[in-house]
Amino acid sequence: MHALRPLLRKSLFKLFAAGLACAALLAPREASAEALLLIEANSGKVLQADNATIPWYPASVTKIMTAYVTLRAVKDGRLTLDSLLTVSPTAASQSPSKMGFRPGTQLTVDNALKMMMVKSANDMAVVLAEGVGGSVDGFSAIMNDTAKRLGMTQTSYVNPNGLPADGQITSARDLGILARAFLRDLPEYEYFVHIPAIRFGKRTTGNFNKLIGRYPGADGFKTGFICASGYNLVASATRNGRRLIAVVLGANSGTSRAVKAAQLLERGFAQDNLTWLRPSLGTVDNLVPVDASPPNLRDEMCGPQRKRPASDDDDALIATNGGMSGSASATGGEAQVSFFTAGLQPPPLMKASELMASAPAATEPVLVYTGPTRTGTALIAAVAADADQQAASKPRGKKSRVAKKPDAADKPADKEAKTAAAKPDASKPATAKSAASKPDTKSDSRTAAKPTGAKHAAAKPDAAAKPAAKPAAAGDQAPKPAKPKAATNPAATKPAAKPANNS
Repeated sequence: MHALRPLLRKSLFKLFAAGLACAALLAPREASAEALLLIEANSGKVLQADNATIPWYPASVTKIMTAYVTLRAVKDGRLTLDSLLTVSPTAASQSPSKMGFRPGTQLTVDNALKMMMVKSANDMAVVLAEGVGGSVDGFSAIMNDTAKRLGMTQTSYVNPNGLPADGQITSARDLGILARAFLRDLPEYEYFVHIPAIRFGKRTTGNFNKLIGRYPGADGFKTGFICASGYNLVASATRNGRRLIAVVLGANSGTSRAVKAAQLLERGFAQDNLTWLRPSLGTVDNLVPVDASPPNLRDEMCGPQRKRPASDDDDALIATNGGMSGSASATGGEAQVSFFTAGLQPPPLMKASELMASAPAATEPVLVYTGPTRTGTALIAAVAADADQQAASKPRGKKSRVAKKPDAADKPADKEAKTAAAKPDASKPATAKSAASKPDTKSDSRTAAKPTGAKHAAAKPDAAAKPAAKPAAAGDQAPKPAKPKAATNPAATKPAAKPANNS
């Protein structure tokens, strides 16, 4: 009997530890405006799901579907990567982040895709939509049909870039389904989702997905931000032949979403020997959708409490004083599981926050350019021509200022945000149809209204080229064409009340 006591105590301890670990997993999370999902790419097995079936505003992760539909058209032979597309007035009138090409500019499907996926160019998304579907509405119909076919039951689209609109909705569940479909159906084109950087003329733009070039094995997908959604990220990574997909919706900064995704991926790769501690969550397709309205995070993301304008290229560090929200924080539910399993998991090579703060691996940016496909000396000439066009389009009196202060690109957005605050009626053309479900009545809806304002781009073509002179303003509003001298106004240095850009 005495000999059995140690075995009995050991068995009881294992049962107790397993029970507590399962209870921590199954216990309700603290209420937070955040959705997290981690799945296996091959099997669709769910490794973690928090608010994964709550509807959400997708922002620029919409462009994953835009790329999917476009590349399916290429694969089906309806066009090629070398097909020439033309920038329309509607495309040129989109809000930043964008390339800023004038109406009539031509470029290939290949270059438009690279610009859209790396720089998150809203104008390039419309160029692709019009080239494949004939119009934004026509392409949106194709997107919705594709979502239905893939089983994305919580998703609807009204535009190809994710700029604010009441009907632009998805969920972490549906984004996981879409990412799996992209890898399964378009393996020959997946390099579009992990290009580290592009170079257009003399301007180099790094991928807004901070995992690319930093997190070991990172190989996808896309970021997104509007005030109503917060900072979104669909990410993937491969280790020892095993590929995982992480979805983060509603993070409070660009760095935060990358850190949370890295934490999810790291836990997923460490779970191989711990499956007995974790209850089965089924597959992503079987997650049960929640019938609810998407949360609106405009006040939290773009309210006056933020010290700087929110944008998709936000380098703000994670709050260390308890300000980081969500279950991936140090006080969240996942930390409770770590209490029981940390001793069994190999520690990561570096903390996720330190990894995201480090410089990305050095890589040669991919060249992108306007005009038809070129190689050799013709490509060199095309790149030089684009660089000359960039130099010619820079407004006088600002060149030296931008050169000395790279972050000064945020300041015009401050001015624009202040102007937008003084003119609330500017948002009414496109998305103010539903007061109950407005993604961002003060700022986001204004950007959605831009497509209907194509006449401004047509009347003043030089306005479309101005954003090209300000690459750092990837997440800021474009200055109004009616006020070309606003950038030199001292008021431009005031804090932004409501930046609303998506990228």
